[in-house]
Amino acid sequence: MMDIKIELTEDMDRLNAFFEENDLEVTDEEPVETSVIKAWKAEYPDGKLAGGICLAYREGEYIIDGIAVDSGCRGERLGEKLLSLAVEEVRKRDGKKIYLVARAPGFFMTQGFKIISGEDAPLFYECATCPQYKVDCFPEIMSLEV
Repeated sequence: MMDIKIELTEDMDRLNAFFEENDLEVTDEEPVETSVIKAWKAEYPDGKLAGGICLAYREGEYIIDGIAVDSGCRGERLGEKLLSLAVEEVRKRDGKKIYLVARAPGFFMTQGFKIISGEDAPLFYECATCPQYKVDCFPEIMSLEV
């Protein structure tokens, strides 16, 4: 992998802009209160973002509130490294499970996540109210036992 530096970030505006550039929907209109626990950025040597992940706490559960990797780094295991940071943080906090909504569930399945029904998940996503939901976007709700 290229010389990519991963570190904590508090610049959520920059991270959210990166998520949007990589086709993740980011909105301030969350259905319930969300608290960001930690966020990490991965940067190329020139300072451009190569990836990022945000771990949050919503409805009493840990959630991945965004994860994306620049197309130039895909296949380099950067997503796996970012995800492992969030999983380790949940373990340190004695968390038992992490939830996410995946537009590309295949990657998360390789990391141990399982698809679950909406009824089995806490209210942490707003997909059902999105006009793209089940039209041209077919996300999966997933969880991982940590």
